[in-house]
Amino acid sequence: MTISEDEAAQWWATAVSHIEPGSIELRDRPIQQLIGEVGFVDIIWLLLRGDLPSSRQSALLEAALVAGVDHGPQAPSIAAARMAATCGVGLNNAIATGVNMLGDAHGGAGQQCVEMLTDVRTLHEAGHTWDAAAREVMDDWQRRSRYLPGFGHRFHPRDPRRDPLLALVDQAVTDGIVAGDHLRAAQAVESALARRRGGARPVPMNIDGATAVIYAELGFPPPLARGLFVLSRSVGILAHAWEETGQGRRNKGPLPRSVLPARLPPQQQA
Repeated sequence: MTISEDEAAQWWATAVSHIEPGSIELRDRPIQQLIGEVGFVDIIWLLLRGDLPSSRQSALLEAALVAGVDHGPQAPSIAAARMAATCGVGLNNAIATGVNMLGDAHGGAGQQCVEMLTDVRTLHEAGHTWDAAAREVMDDWQRRSRYLPGFGHRFHPRDPRRDPLLALVDQAVTDGIVAGDHLRAAQAVESALARRRGGARPVPMNIDGATAVIYAELGFPPPLARGLFVLSRSVGILAHAWEETGQGRRNKGPLPRSVLPARLPPQQQA
């Protein structure tokens, strides 16, 4: 069967970009009109959404992206990238190794939190109070998992990124930049969770929860909350992989060579 030129062109039809000899357009905007005029965060918005954000929308998105760039070698994605960088692969491969670690358990909580907050908002719109909606959705999520996405942190008693991010959202709500429903949903979950735990250690919102609020308030669907986190964390992955290439190690493993893994007791062996 012969494929026509038009069929081949339609196979790759896209609204994201249009490329011809001597011409590059992003969402129908010539690249020469964007270079030097539009920031990188605005380009992310443009390619994903088809238009340019307002300055306040851009600033809010940038704050979320800045907050998620790095969390040190304690993060599996960073550790994996640093190890990969010592194994004779290129910098791009080291970055890909780190990015590929960002799955449901490490990197997916933002997406899951947007889904959860959207469920809370939907129940509220159906007539539930914010508190009742939060408790019902929490019960549903905790029947499936012991972890509530976007809340609590294994390392920080209170995530230092939470307060500045939520303060920016709160101001954006006051100024009419975003509606605030996802912020109220997150605050309702946080309050309901604190009451449920009583005097136990509180489980405040973490970076995934705070950025989920921002992504949802800005209108990004849940899967893009993960995609945007991947873009953000890629910056830290790149920096760590690059630093590791200059330290002269070869085949770096997860433990110093002087430390050997413990022997697994027989009763724990498969």
